[in-house]
Amino acid sequence: MKIQSIRGVKDILPGEIEKWHKVEAAARRVFSPYGFKEIRLPIFESTHLFKRSIGETTDIVEKEMYTFTDRGGEEITLRPEGTASVVRSYVQHKMHGQNQLVKLYYMGPMFRYERPQAGRFRQFYQIGAEAMGSASPTVDAEVMTMLITLFNELGLNNVELQINSLGCPECRPPYRELLKDAIRKHLDELCSNCTQRYERNPLRVLDCKVDRDREIALGLPRISDHLCQACRDNFAAVQAALAGMNTPFTVNNQLVRGLDYYTRTTFEVVGKEGLGSQNAICGGGRYDSLVEEFEGPPTPCFGFAVGVERLIATLPESTWQDIVRRPDIFAVLLGDAAQQQGHTVIQKLRAQGWYVELDYEGASMKSQMRKANREESRFALIIGDNEIQTQQFVLKNMGNGEQVTLDAGQCVEQIRKHLDVPKPE
Repeated sequence: MKIQSIRGVKDILPGEIEKWHKVEAAARRVFSPYGFKEIRLPIFESTHLFKRSIGETTDIVEKEMYTFTDRGGEEITLRPEGTASVVRSYVQHKMHGQNQLVKLYYMGPMFRYERPQAGRFRQFYQIGAEAMGSASPTVDAEVMTMLITLFNELGLNNVELQINSLGCPECRPPYRELLKDAIRKHLDELCSNCTQRYERNPLRVLDCKVDRDREIALGLPRISDHLCQACRDNFAAVQAALAGMNTPFTVNNQLVRGLDYYTRTTFEVVGKEGLGSQNAICGGGRYDSLVEEFEGPPTPCFGFAVGVERLIATLPESTWQDIVRRPDIFAVLLGDAAQQQGHTVIQKLRAQGWYVELDYEGASMKSQMRKANREESRFALIIGDNEIQTQQFVLKNMGNGEQVTLDAGQCVEQIRKHLDVPKPE
């Protein structure tokens, strides 16, 4: 039987993986000046971690988690998101004892059992960041600004930052009851998912993607009209901080998040065109009680997660110009003596960081030069019997056909002068 990859997962092949590399490198480059440091998290955790943090009534826990019992009888889940694991690590390793704002970011695969479709996979990749230890509205604004900076650096400018406040433990419970009363009048019109969970998590009705439910949601009470004064002041301060950082935003009163742990500021970055109704590129927000729920000290936190596949699909084609590295030099080696001396030179060149390719089959010079052209190599270094005898190697510019002669003993230093010249645009 021919074995293929499981439905909903995919191989990321050369030619495509370079896009991941570019996005990840940009994230590291942007996050570092903000003081964020990378954390590597386990692929699987105790199932209880995600049930406790994400919420029993969420789609992730109810329908999507990859859960199994290991040989020791423990219930294990492949991580469906990263925040819960970061919080677990934060508490386990007592990072809160550092008495400072802890800023962490992560990259890697997540797993959810859902119907594979365009931009959605059962194994997918996320980049996330968490700022842990401060309730300051400036932290909210700074993290969102950092994210928009990342998108702009990748060439993604046609996006909109949408923000809302979900209130706090003081003002959300009465709003929740008000919302339930309003939803009850429309139960016979809502989809089955909303009718099943409105008692336990009525805010999810506001997040439903069914068209009719979205229309109904527009007429339901808005949490922005029922915030306590402290939450109103906090949300105003977040907006003022974003304005001070010159980060454009809009307030979306219908915006909620699918995970139970969010409080106060929540946000999404959405594409302005080309993504259809599922136009959210990423989202996140404040979660001030999750660390405490994991038996850590009271720790206000703010974070986000970006789906890498969706981000890559959204970025303009101009982002990917020249992402596949072509050889700097194709070494054309002709004869045994050339092979021996040529490999010494090749290793020295590679030690300088240059990409050197060669033919391994002993083909003719004509065949090797054709291969150098196919590989789009910048230069060809030609070493044959004559070059070995005279100790004069030939370096050919594959772009304009110009050739120069190099002294064998100084060829690496002489090649450097040519390779250090920027490639033509």
